[in-house]
Amino acid sequence: MGPEHSHVGADADVIGTGGLGKIDGIAKITGAAIFTDDIQLPRMAHAKLLRSPHPHARILSIDTAAALALPGVLAVMTGRDLPTKHGAIPVAQDETALALNRVRYIGEPVVAVAARTEAIAHAAVRIIRVVYEPLEAIMSIEDALDPDLPPIHPDARRPSNVLRRVHQHHGDVDAGFEAADLVTEGTYNYPGSTHVPLETHAAVAQPLPEGRLKLWTSTQNPHYVHKTVARVLGMPEADIRLIKPDVGAGYGGKCETFASDLCASWLARKLDRPVKLTLEREEVFYTHRGRHPTRMWIKMGMKADGTITAVDFKAWADGGAAASFGVVTAYYLGVFLALPYTIENFRFTAMRLYTNHPPCGPKRGHGALQPRFAVEVHIDKMAVALDLDPAEVRSGQLAPAPSTSVNGLHVTSTALDRCLEEVVLASGYSARRGRLPHGRGVGIATSVYMCGALHGVYPDDLPHSGVQIQIDRSGRVTIFSGTADVGQGSNHMLATLVSERLGITPNLCRVVEGDTDLCPVDLGSYSSRVTFMAGNAAIDAADKLRARIATTAAIALDTDPEALRFRDGSISGAMRSLPWIEAVQLAEAATGTLGATGSYRPPKARKAFRRSPIGPSPAYSFTAAAAEVQVDTDSGIVVVDRVWCAHDLGRVLHPQIAEGQIEGSVYMGVGEALLEEQQYDGGQMRTPSILEYRIPTVYDTPAIDAILVESHDPGGPYGAKEVGEGPQLPVVPAIANAIFDAVGVRMDHPPFSPDKVLRALQGRPPLGVPPLPPDGPTRRES
Repeated sequence: MGPEHSHVGADADVIGTGGLGKIDGIAKITGAAIFTDDIQLPRMAHAKLLRSPHPHARILSIDTAAALALPGVLAVMTGRDLPTKHGAIPVAQDETALALNRVRYIGEPVVAVAARTEAIAHAAVRIIRVVYEPLEAIMSIEDALDPDLPPIHPDARRPSNVLRRVHQHHGDVDAGFEAADLVTEGTYNYPGSTHVPLETHAAVAQPLPEGRLKLWTSTQNPHYVHKTVARVLGMPEADIRLIKPDVGAGYGGKCETFASDLCASWLARKLDRPVKLTLEREEVFYTHRGRHPTRMWIKMGMKADGTITAVDFKAWADGGAAASFGVVTAYYLGVFLALPYTIENFRFTAMRLYTNHPPCGPKRGHGALQPRFAVEVHIDKMAVALDLDPAEVRSGQLAPAPSTSVNGLHVTSTALDRCLEEVVLASGYSARRGRLPHGRGVGIATSVYMCGALHGVYPDDLPHSGVQIQIDRSGRVTIFSGTADVGQGSNHMLATLVSERLGITPNLCRVVEGDTDLCPVDLGSYSSRVTFMAGNAAIDAADKLRARIATTAAIALDTDPEALRFRDGSISGAMRSLPWIEAVQLAEAATGTLGATGSYRPPKARKAFRRSPIGPSPAYSFTAAAAEVQVDTDSGIVVVDRVWCAHDLGRVLHPQIAEGQIEGSVYMGVGEALLEEQQYDGGQMRTPSILEYRIPTVYDTPAIDAILVESHDPGGPYGAKEVGEGPQLPVVPAIANAIFDAVGVRMDHPPFSPDKVLRALQGRPPLGVPPLPPDGPTRRES
């Protein structure tokens, strides 16, 4: 599949119209969709987990005798039953299905019980006795950096509470500061937050004849979960069929293999009967994998005209007790700093650390959101100090396309200039900034995000996405894909692209996805990769079938195959046409059963320096956001009235779905700006329910203007790029900058709660915001 496919179908009939609702929309809104917890099987047992009450402790003994004696209990499982380590990426395998020898956070699963009913499993869990020896806990970034404190993973190859330290240096940073008219420093603290998907994690495992296993799981990454379950259970991948049913959202929180997957699978094989393990809402908070709490320091140089001359950046991320995607996080905290502006001199040092908190992981905008907050707020500060318009400072130095950043990120398309123009115009930013009544203000910010990574989690030369298409003689088109639709609309995206290429309507297409027995591999729904990569694979497969159908249709129509038009359910020549079904049957009669496969491999990364492939993407999306706020100076309450968010998504495939993705991103950004924060007391999470952990209600959600801006990327399917994660990145800094415009105080530490705003208005520092940790020696990336 080459980039030339992005230009086909300029006169598109389906793409960009949004005339039809999502092909799976009716099932979702009527309740007909089947989620993992809906699955009921004969003789199915139910499993529950006993979790650690300690943040860090050695397991001295586990007494399960009383639980096993309880009527209805079928089996008990401990860490020794499945001791193989696993993890999200190969270089950091530090988890087991259940805690083995020690626990590392409150809520870590220790024992699994399978019983005839959930109630019996609950009762059995309560009577298991575990004897612990408490150990010193690592509770902060300072603790993690202290070489005198013990590592929480002492059996690691290089024991340390620093999982990964990355340092990169591009250009001449010191010379850049010398050339600046203004150099300022700033510190920023971004809190941890979590996903709160509607559906909790769940798994149903069923043993199959001849030793095989069938696993339904609520996941974003069927392929990687399939690999991990097979490896941990010691089974060939071919002997496991993993199915992703409908998923009630993930936002990154369902990217990994969890105790629910592994324990349900092991128990099902042991009992030779199906086992279901569904997490309760509190357990989802302990499972976590959400936003990393991150402390940041930035030094920036700027000329009098607003040109950024140099950036020096440091970040320390509290990653919790397991690696998750933390090695990647350490890079993502810095590698995107060179965009969306043209910055020739920058360096960064980032550390991803272990602590005895639940593991952090990928949440929407993984790793890129925290530094974007710091950069965009700091740019505003410097623009104000230089008496410049912050919007003009940004628009004056946007990276063009095509171009390559100083650290090798290749910009193939961009419409950020138009995004900025759209939000400035719609919000009245230039005319209203600094001119609204006290307590009201507007702010602006921009961002950049990726369309998937050039490298998969496992290094190989295999395609990143595969699609298989079968056309029945009835005219029905079935698309088989290993993708994971988690509500973002990837099923409809595939149907849209295939129907456009074949000249039919999307409702003639059926998508079978996330089934490892039926579908070719796709690497999963993360890093906003699906539209770009699976979409290109779908076009590749559809074009092969289009060519076969065109060959036979051209004979029947007495014309050249290249002259045919596929549209409106027919194949047309200059004088007459064939209905779609007739053309399909002619092709099948002449060439046999109609089926084809397509695949997508991203371009090779340019290895300009060590680890340079971490960060490059086949394309980048760009976003600008403006926010209008009200600040009550008596109470400190901030109300976001309206957010304008303009996103460069390449080509619009479906306007309503794209707008929905932008609205969801803005909603989550407002939550992180005003309300959301994971809080701990001695390792105990203080917010393990939706009562304590506040997410925006309909009354907290502002009016949202989702603005779609097209740039037609040369490598994207019909020119399309991502719209799933990028739009969230500029929302929080835009709100922070609006608060400054409203009341003249800088909010550098989200969430912007009333107490923080009041203290800022009183000229007092916020409570509970720790200082930067001690700085270590600078060295090349490690």
